[in-house]
Amino acid sequence: MSGFDLPRRLVAEALGTGLLVAAVVGSGIMAENLTKDIALALLANTLATGAILVVLIASLGPISGAHFNPAVTAIFALKRELSWNEALLYVSAQIIGGIGGTLIAHAMFALPLLDASLKIRTGGAQWFAEGVAAFGLVTTILAGMRFNRTAIPWLVGLYIVAAYWFTASTSFANPAVAIARSLTNTFSGIRPHDLPGFIAAELTGAVAAYALLGWLLQSNSEKISNN
Repeated sequence: MSGFDLPRRLVAEALGTGLLVAAVVGSGIMAENLTKDIALALLANTLATGAILVVLIASLGPISGAHFNPAVTAIFALKRELSWNEALLYVSAQIIGGIGGTLIAHAMFALPLLDASLKIRTGGAQWFAEGVAAFGLVTTILAGMRFNRTAIPWLVGLYIVAAYWFTASTSFANPAVAIARSLTNTFSGIRPHDLPGFIAAELTGAVAAYALLGWLLQSNSEKISNN
């Protein structure tokens, strides 16, 4: 854990999640304003999201760990690197920050501050895609922490850029961001009614990655010492 106290870590989590959502929602609105080509709009949305993740993780990671994601926070609680009380506060800060990010994006583009999405994102394929997206994200984080910690900002940013394109759901992989995106009826939105399926899939994928990586990253020397 960093040397920063809990209030500062919570503000970093809220700030980071808010800026992440502002980038996701804002770039989606900008893309819709500039082009009617959905693939080009998604590319613009993708690049902005990946870029802001690199910046936010590198700059705020030393303060809070740069989770910006309840699924990631849950994994760190399971690893006992964060108490469950702290984890609940992290998640609350992330959700509040994410909603703030939607408000900021809407204000910048002179839209209603809150506007529930009408975009349908549901069904087994979408849920499975979200599980895969979260599984890959947590795998990237845990393996990156083990083998190349300084590269984590780039690893996460590049993973999300890729996952936007290889998953049917465009890789939300983040319950707080999903909640925030349910409050924007723009390019990046999701109907509030569709949130439970997405969030359940994200948490399931994250826990599955944690279980697998707990075995995969255990070296022979660690197995011997455990015995």
